[in-house]
Amino acid sequence: MTPLADGNRTVDGSGTRRTDTPGTAGNDASGTQPVRLSLTTEDDLLAVRHAVRFAAVAAGFSIIDQTRVITAASELARNAYIHGGGGDLVVGPAHEEGRTGLRLTITDRGPGIPDVEAALADGYSTGVGLGHGLGGARRLMDEFEVRSTPGEGTTVVTTRWRR
Repeated sequence: MTPLADGNRTVDGSGTRRTDTPGTAGNDASGTQPVRLSLTTEDDLLAVRHAVRFAAVAAGFSIIDQTRVITAASELARNAYIHGGGGDLVVGPAHEEGRTGLRLTITDRGPGIPDVEAALADGYSTGVGLGHGLGGARRLMDEFEVRSTPGEGTTVVTTRWRR
């Protein structure tokens, strides 16, 4: 865990209601433009699965990689909803060094995670779950970063590259 100067902590590892991100009005989750989804109701969690699946298919992911990305997105969205009091998910394309993929950015306005490293360990849970969520999501994706400030919220940015 690396404490940052502003107090944030980061760990790096390898009907729906939807609001489009700025400059993307009218676009969908086709993998060409980012889409923002609100995480304020249980119905929004289902909308996340559908939007991420659509984006993964459009981005050319295999069925196995689609499942990985959808599962990670679902887990992260659920964490933001349950533990973070709601938030937002932005799903969009990722391009780097000739690679293409899908990037998920999940932000909540919750209490933050006091010990990010502990939260990434299997078995860590602040609720009734098995404690595989955050660490499991990290294992499903190629890149994974958590930024959390106690009392302000948490942001997870994660990317899966197309094979």
